[in-house]
Amino acid sequence: MKKIYSINGMTCGGCVASVTKKLHEINGVVSATVSLETSEALVQLESPLEIEIFKSALGDKYTVSEKKDGISVDFNLQNSTNEKSKIQQLKPLLLIFLYLFVAAILLHIKVWSTTSFMLDFMGLFYIVFSFFKLLDLKGFPESFRMYDPIAKVFPLYGWVYPFIEIALGLCFLMRFKIPMALVVTIIILGVTTIGVLKSLLGKKSIQCACLGTALKLPMTQATFIENAIMIVMALVMLLNV
Repeated sequence: MKKIYSINGMTCGGCVASVTKKLHEINGVVSATVSLETSEALVQLESPLEIEIFKSALGDKYTVSEKKDGISVDFNLQNSTNEKSKIQQLKPLLLIFLYLFVAAILLHIKVWSTTSFMLDFMGLFYIVFSFFKLLDLKGFPESFRMYDPIAKVFPLYGWVYPFIEIALGLCFLMRFKIPMALVVTIIILGVTTIGVLKSLLGKKSIQCACLGTALKLPMTQATFIENAIMIVMALVMLLNV
């Protein structure tokens, strides 16, 4: 069954990520879609739950009440949007990948070097993706810890992660400590990919934090593929080194 709850107290993307995470942790909740614009949450339940359970889970910061007037228009529109093709939903991510790919090619089109192309692609990838995360540094950690195993255990990791990406990007672009940067890439993206895979297998409806919270991207197979590409490139480079 699906129910809509009014949730007051949310002020930013970080609040949305926090509320979504807490709702998913409630036993009996199958999925939860939270809207900052309408201050509502569309929750799919295995069976009816008392409103006190939601109040206890969300804490004193938020006030929650059940809407009795059925599904709102905004959520109907949102559901319709979610049913669009995954290609349409992930258009920003795919465009960024295309731009990075073309930019890395153009840098070496006169004197081609596959190694240099891969290093520059990975460097540009980290720099650009860290930029989007820094746009909402407060909201990113909350979204990231919803699926990253390390961030779940150590919340500080979510705050530091964008700066790790900047450091790795500079290492690749400046050709500094390449072997170390490759190993770190394999480790951190490998851990994140495990979390992404668990979320996909669990069919959880959560927001992907790869581009921070500025662009609302759904967690899909494309997120897994994005990380897999970087891991494969890092492995190939490490073997060549």
